[in-house]
Amino acid sequence: MSSADTERAEAAKLPEGDVVGILLEQHARIRDLFSDVKSAEGEHRQQAFDELRALLAVHETAEEMILRPVAQDVAGEAEADARNHEEQAANKVLADLEKMDVSGAEFDAAFARFEQSVIDHAEHEEREEFPFVIRDCAEDKRRGMGTMLRAAEKIAPTHPHPGAAGSPMAQWTVGPFASLVDRTKDALKAAAPGG
Repeated sequence: MSSADTERAEAAKLPEGDVVGILLEQHARIRDLFSDVKSAEGEHRQQAFDELRALLAVHETAEEMILRPVAQDVAGEAEADARNHEEQAANKVLADLEKMDVSGAEFDAAFARFEQSVIDHAEHEEREEFPFVIRDCAEDKRRGMGTMLRAAEKIAPTHPHPGAAGSPMAQWTVGPFASLVDRTKDALKAAAPGG
């Protein structure tokens, strides 16, 4: 069974709408998209990367806004700080990758390193944060967090913003404004001829 399949199986054991289940499903999708980017060529590769970039930007923002404050209480401040630091570093790399030609050798090398750091980060969350959230938060609270996570994703930026990454407070302050700009740029790009 692949790691993505394992994450999906673990998510399926949790109640519908559980924040940890939602995040595990997203981790599985992120793994799928990494594979898709690596195997794709041309326009499909760019589209797969754009989907991965948007999912990662939204996912990490929502985690920082909703999960991380709770994880700080149940898993400890050092744990939450470590995950926020990883997300901040990944956001900088993602911003650099976004500027590169997805068909270039430079992109391939940077993308491979980035994939490993994102997978390591997800595995840290799954081992060192999620079990504490499940153990210390009642099912109703986790479902409420899942609802809040989905709402946060709707206002989260779709492109990396390294200045806000890694800080839940900055995500709450800057995120909604950055999201408006990102979603406007995305809509204009999609509407452009050949977009």
